[in-house]
Amino acid sequence: MAPKNKAPCYVLGVGMTKFVKPRGKIDYTELGFEAGVKAMLDAQVNYDDVETGVACYCYGDSTCGQRVFYQFGMSQIPIYNVNNNCSTGSTGLNLGRTMIAGGMADCVLVVGFEKMFPGSLQSFFNDRANPTGTTAEMMKATRGVTNAPGAPQMFGNAGREYMERYGAKKEDFAEIARVNHEHSKRNPYSQFQDEYTLDQVLQSTMIHEPLTKLQCCPTSDGGAAAVLVSQDFLDARPHLKDQAVEIAGQCLATDAPSLFSRSSIDLMGFDMSRYAAKTALAEANVDVKDVKVCELHDCFSANEMIVIDALGLSEPGKAHEFVRNGDITYGGKMVINPSGGLISKGHPLGATGIAQCAELVWHLRGWANNRLVEGTTAALQHNLGLGGAVVVTVYKRADGKKCAPVSSEEIGKKNGLGYNPAVEAKGFTKSQADQVRSKKTRSEWALQDVETKVESRF
Repeated sequence: MAPKNKAPCYVLGVGMTKFVKPRGKIDYTELGFEAGVKAMLDAQVNYDDVETGVACYCYGDSTCGQRVFYQFGMSQIPIYNVNNNCSTGSTGLNLGRTMIAGGMADCVLVVGFEKMFPGSLQSFFNDRANPTGTTAEMMKATRGVTNAPGAPQMFGNAGREYMERYGAKKEDFAEIARVNHEHSKRNPYSQFQDEYTLDQVLQSTMIHEPLTKLQCCPTSDGGAAAVLVSQDFLDARPHLKDQAVEIAGQCLATDAPSLFSRSSIDLMGFDMSRYAAKTALAEANVDVKDVKVCELHDCFSANEMIVIDALGLSEPGKAHEFVRNGDITYGGKMVINPSGGLISKGHPLGATGIAQCAELVWHLRGWANNRLVEGTTAALQHNLGLGGAVVVTVYKRADGKKCAPVSSEEIGKKNGLGYNPAVEAKGFTKSQADQVRSKKTRSEWALQDVETKVESRF
């Protein structure tokens, strides 16, 4: 039985790149470098303080993590490469937290990055069993197969079942997408920042009933990073306690036998999401009804619908009523996906979970002042990967206070970036990058021209 009392772990710094359409113009080395430098500047640490590195990506050769981290320094620390489908980034956060909670490290840098191919997700190893092959076979046996891409078929089928069981309408799913697109206008990192009417969402190209194109997340290139630290590390830097955010509860879970119950909802990991949420909320001693802001895995609007139910945000079978009542946006019971979610922000697989973390950290600090949910004391994150794995995380401020808005001018004066990264997707200077790259073990050969390429985009 795992120990119930874990040592505290805090997110001290976060950073991310803009999420963009995959056009092959930006390499993963640049995405990881930009995100990592921003996170270390935010945390006001140097790479020499980092005792372990965790690299998160799905598409790429082995040891891409080393290729990214060597750009910061070659300090001979352990570097782990994590691949857990769409929950890869939050799995990396869980690994980092486990190390800190277990006393194995005081400072862990987690970097997620993804350089993707345009269009639907692809499988590259066609000479062996697909890890989601049993899931696809169950879909075929229960709902059949169409010419649509596999992922929207699976999640669309879950949406169909929710309609059949509980009376949800296609307009309810479209409303989820409409809200997420509207939210993204305030997020400077979003791949898309366009607002649509409900009719525009409904009338966009049908992919797999009830999912239209504007209800599906795009493939994306992007990076995100987080600096995780121990209590001792934070205590040595008391001036940073007002920006530290505690990982108060967290659960990485996998599927139960119910995955193959012949239910299309269960087939999308409903049970593991429900289990992980209960476990993380219990560890954090938080009632889900007290959560005011949540980033959840809306790869498709249908998944947001069933996850609202699985996390206990609504009464069982009432997620569509929760949506109809306006309870997923400003003025309702909570704000879900203030970032725009995967549907509008984008979904570079290895970066997504860490980008969700960054958004919630900015909220709890009071930095996300163009989209802030004031008075927030706890924030909830849900990141799902079929195959399967889910991570649910509960965040709280280290000082126990409610979040209140902090002016961008004040933030720019005190942080290592010189501006408010929650509302401006800007970059950094060469001298700022030099501040966080190793003082002892840096290698210009390892860096090559990546820093120049990154700075040229700013």
